[in-house]
Amino acid sequence: EEAIEGTVFEISSSEPLCLAIVTGPVNALLRGERTALNTLSRCSGVATASRQACAIASSCNWNGHVAGTRKTTPGFRIAEKYGLLVGGASTHRLDLSQMTMLKDNHIWSAGSISAAVALAKRAAGFSSKIEVECQSLQEAVEAAHAGADIVMLDNFEPNRLKQDSATFKQQFPHVLVEASGGITIETMGDYLSEHVDIVSQG
Repeated sequence: EEAIEGTVFEISSSEPLCLAIVTGPVNALLRGERTALNTLSRCSGVATASRQACAIASSCNWNGHVAGTRKTTPGFRIAEKYGLLVGGASTHRLDLSQMTMLKDNHIWSAGSISAAVALAKRAAGFSSKIEVECQSLQEAVEAAHAGADIVMLDNFEPNRLKQDSATFKQQFPHVLVEASGGITIETMGDYLSEHVDIVSQG
């Protein structure tokens, strides 16, 4: 059986799957073999984990976005992001140019969340979304008032996340809520809520 992009296969050692056929000079093939296999293995592992996470979301009838971590392995970003897509998850952002993310160090240097968002809007212009990492409901409200497009509720316990995201969405229904921090395949189901739009791991 041969692999086709976009098709999911359940495989086992008794039913091998042909992923690629490579031809060329033997010395060139042998030089590139291990690097190619390592890259393919890494991408396949990410795709498998991505699919598992998406299956959990689907089993809970959750309609939000499962996103991968923003932290990629140096030199493997394209392979890992591709693996996420193959598994059915979102890539979060492909690189630093795709969205402006304000973390605690940016907020400290600007003096406040509102000031940091204002500076980011001035630098990024109208075409770039702005996400703010928040440690509390109060910070999320400040970020939304300042014009953030997405608030990340970071390292919230599941019950607190559900309560605070519901309260937040009552006031800001059009601002996306992302849950992140400490979420694993085993615990992801506990974080899913109708008021959470994105769940990311890592």
